[in-house]
Amino acid sequence: MFMVDEPTAEAIRRAYEDGGELAGAVEFKRNFPLISDNAKARECARIIAGWSPAAEQPPAGPGRRRSKAARSAA
Repeated sequence: MFMVDEPTAEAIRRAYEDGGELAGAVEFKRNFPLISDNAKARECARIIAGWSPAAEQPPAGPGRRRSKAARSAA
């Protein structure tokens, strides 16, 4: 199991779109050198290339919840 951050995913997507599946696999292996199986690297590059960029998340606020007593009084 591994985690892919957005800049890495973008680099793999760009390589895949510009140079094809093999270029995507090479970029994947450059970022994840412990994945030595070429077939697995190509599969992962195809999967990552199919992802859409993550949507911007609004910043988390203090998010206080009202107590049951406060909700029933309102």
